[in-house]
Formats: sequence, C-alpha cells, structure tokens
Amino acid sequence: MRYSKMLIPTVKEAPAEAISPSHVLLLRGGYIRKLGAGIYNYLPLGHRVLSKVARIVREEMNRAGAQEVLMPAVLPAELWQETGRWDAFGDVLLRFKDRKGTDFCLGPTHEEIITDMVRREVRSYRQLPVNLYQIQTKFRDEARPRGGLLRTREFLMKDAYSFDVDDEGAARSFAQMREAYERIFTRCGLTFRIVSADSGAMGGSMSAEFQILAETGEDAIVACDSCDYAANVEVAQVALPQRPAAPATLAPLKKVPTPGKRTIEEVSTFLGVAPQKMLKTLIYVAGQRVVTVVVRGDHEVNEVKLARALGMSEVFLATDADVVRATGAPVGFAGPVGMKTEVYADQAVQAVFDGVTGANEAGAHYTGVNPGRDFAPRWADLRSAGEGDPCPRCSGHYKAYRGIEGGHIFILGTHYSAKMKATYLDAAGVEKPIVMGCYGIGVSRIVAAAIEQHHDADGIRWPLAIAPFEVLVTSVGASAEVRAASTEIYEALSGDGFEVLWDDREERPGVKFKDADLIGIPIRVTVGERGLKEGVIEVKRRDQKEAARVTRSEAVALVAQMVRRERG
Repeated sequence: MRYSKMLIPTVKEAPAEAISPSHVLLLRGGYIRKLGAGIYNYLPLGHRVLSKVARIVREEMNRAGAQEVLMPAVLPAELWQETGRWDAFGDVLLRFKDRKGTDFCLGPTHEEIITDMVRREVRSYRQLPVNLYQIQTKFRDEARPRGGLLRTREFLMKDAYSFDVDDEGAARSFAQMREAYERIFTRCGLTFRIVSADSGAMGGSMSAEFQILAETGEDAIVACDSCDYAANVEVAQVALPQRPAAPATLAPLKKVPTPGKRTIEEVSTFLGVAPQKMLKTLIYVAGQRVVTVVVRGDHEVNEVKLARALGMSEVFLATDADVVRATGAPVGFAGPVGMKTEVYADQAVQAVFDGVTGANEAGAHYTGVNPGRDFAPRWADLRSAGEGDPCPRCSGHYKAYRGIEGGHIFILGTHYSAKMKATYLDAAGVEKPIVMGCYGIGVSRIVAAAIEQHHDADGIRWPLAIAPFEVLVTSVGASAEVRAASTEIYEALSGDGFEVLWDDREERPGVKFKDADLIGIPIRVTVGERGLKEGVIEVKRRDQKEAARVTRSEAVALVAQMVRRERG
C-alpha cells in the first residue's frame, strides 16, 4: 500500500481532553477520530490493527474448539427480566422502546441471549459440552467514558459462553479458555499477568482477569515474588503476619483531648503516634445494617472484601448524618470502644497494642486501646493488599503493579441457566440445569492497551503481530534512483507476502521520519539518495536506536528474516 493513497491524517497535537498515551497517539497517528462521547470512528490504520487483534482472537478460539455465532446488538427486555438484570444493571444499560412500545436495550453483554439460544436447541447431555462465541459491538452507557479506547461506550468485544453437564466439565472448559487466552495475549505481543478477580455484576464463582501491565493502568494488582499467585487488590488475600507478643503490661484506656484533629495524619502528629499504631474506624451501610469497620491507620478498607464478609453484594460509606446517629459524634472521631453497632476489624488489627482511636465524642480520642479487652470485633481480611504484604500461599511477598483489564473469564455455574430454565436430560432421563462459563476479551481495548505498554516519547511501538503494517519503506529524495530502488524493495517484500506501507509522499525527510515514529510500524527501510551513492540501505527497528546499513541486495533478505523471526 502506498502512503500517498491512504487516509493517514497525522496531527502534531491531540485535543486537550486526550490524556492517556494511547488516546493521544491514536488521535495524533490518524488511527481513530471521535464521533461522540466514548464513540469513535476507526480510520484505515486503526481498522487494520483492530482486525488483526480480532483475527488472533478468532484463530485461538477456533483452535480451542469454540464455535462462532453472531447475536443481535438490539436485545428484548423480556430476556433480561427473566434474570432480574433489567433493573439490576442500572443506568449502564441503554434502554429504548420500538414503535410498538416494546422495551429493548443495546447489548452490553449477552448471557441472557446465549442462554436462550441454547435452551431452545439443546435437549440432551449428548449435545454437551459446547462453547459458543461472537466478536461483536457492545454498548454500555458509561457515565464518564475516558482514555480513548480504554473506556468507551461502544466497543468491540469477544464474548464466549461454555455449556457443560456438571461442575467438573465447566472447570475443564474454564481451563481450556485460560490456555487460549494465554496464547491470545502472548501472540498480541503483550506482557500480562493472570490475576484472581471479583465476578461483579456477571455473577458466578471462579474468576480470573488477564491484566496487561502498564504504568498508566487504572487497575491495581499485586503478584507474589515467589509463587504464581496474583490478584486484583479488590480480592487479593493478605496473609496474617505473625502476631508479636503482647507487652507484659497493657496501657490503661484513656480519653485524651484532640481538638479539631480528625484525620489519621492530624491525630498521629498531634499525639506523636505512628499511623500503624492507630485504629482507623469507618461507618458503613450494608442494606438495612449499619456496621463499624476498623483497620490499621496506614491501611485502607477494601469494600469488596467487606461486602463479602457481610454477605452483601455492595456496601456504602455512611453519610455524615449516619455517622452522627451511629457514634454521637461528627466525622473523624468514631471508634469501636462502646460502639452499639456490629463491629468488624481487619485481621492486622490483632497485632496493634495500646493503640489510638476515636472516642465517639467531638474533639476526643482514646489511647491505650487493645482489641479483645476494650472491644470485641468479628475478624476478617478487610483491607486492600499492597507492596510488601505477605503472600497467603507461600513465604513470598507482594509486588505491586498497574494493569489494564484485557480479558475476564468466569465460571457462572447455574446462575443464568437455573433462572432461565436452560436444562438438559442426563443419561437417566433426569432434567438438570446446564453449567455455564463466560469468557470476554475487549478487542478494541487491546488496541489501546498495547500502546499503553508499547510507546515512547515519539510515538507508538507496535508489536509486529498487531501492527497495521509490518514494514515501512521510506523514500528520501525524489530522484529516479530512489524511486526505482524503493519500488524494487516494496514489490519484492510485498510479493513475498509481507505487509508493506511505502511512504512515497513528496514530503521533507523530517516529516516522514516523525510520522514513521508516530504511527509505529515495527520495521523501517530507508531508501535515500546519499545512501544509494554509498551503496547502502538503512534497516531499523522502531524500538531500537541504531539502524543496520546493508547493501541493496541484502535489504530484502534482512527484512524478511526479521519479520519471520518475530512471526515465529
């Protein structure tokens, strides 16, 4: 393909709203253009990358035995009402009525629709297992779409659903999808970690995320430095450190004045006590319950863990008015001593002796606070894990990372099939609910996440497998010799099956080189008048500083070798 014939509208500056590297570079490189909030047009280069990611996903899903289907984007409300998600999904679900007044939505996910498909077609255990997938546009009415393709309202997704006769079969399907996902992310040239995760609104039991590691990632994850355990901080377990021996004599409980001192930092400085000796106390609302939660002063409450400990789907931090009703004091002075509500404490609090906490009285705190003696909580792992925390599975410790969720796999069990009566007859003729799994990959998000992981100050550095082209031939100069040599190299590489873009524009060399770095094609061949006079062609990888200087006859062979090596 010739650059002069393609629509590649590069620009020097991205709009001010573009902050993340991928958003900036996709706009500047002419890959995408914004149509509306969280809605984008894919220009030729962007569509080529998107199609390559989709092709890798499709190949690996087929290899794993999944079968491709295509379901509608416009979904009837009645199926969502069967599972209760019509109301539970909230404002993210874009609802509308047709001319007859029938309720529909734009599909954000397809559990109900695929379950309906299978319950209509599957009758016997002999038809199972089966795994069906699609690559299709989804729509979620995000309140604050951001980061370009990282969090949009309309996006391309691969969603797959497995159907098995029992839990053992579902576990096998889960393992097959996990292996397929590892191949997908590896082929896309991405560095990733598989982490334990929360199933959220999808329901189900076993769950894992494929986190693409990037400093700009919005997800916080931790991974053990000694074993393969890794998890999103929402669900990462924290091993209970060995409790130190209690002092021979515990300090007496004492109320001390702390006028105007509310925060951990303020009280810590005022009393000269380290934050880890303080007992941070927060009030939460869980359904009809008001709950007091205690963590160490240098730790944070993990609301996902708290909700699970309480047997709730979600919890909410109490309002200022709720805090006053529960404690009799303004925000900043709550404490577990004498609290009338249920009291839960993180397990790390067991190692705090003679601690400091609020006295449930304005301008006052307690010192000499000791769990067990002064308050008796219910113990649980309630805090977010962090760098250096002990691993729950070995003697190692956590390292902290940032990540971008590229894929999520679940075992759903009978969460949907039981509600929608998707059943099969076993060998004895007994009707049983089908056991399901769900496996999603954000195809368009991978495009952005790859850039977050692979870029520099000058532009994108695409992994070869998903780059819009594998090779860029750049002609420097307008002489007949340059054009003839460029044509020869371009046609030779194209004829051998390589994907080549030829920058044949009548532009200054500086413009061409800047655009080359910006759009990020992995291998650049520079054909210039000065080089031809010296008998050399420059071949340079986008991620390397130095170019190889080879003869004209060696250039095609070298590029072919480089591409084939990376293709594997």
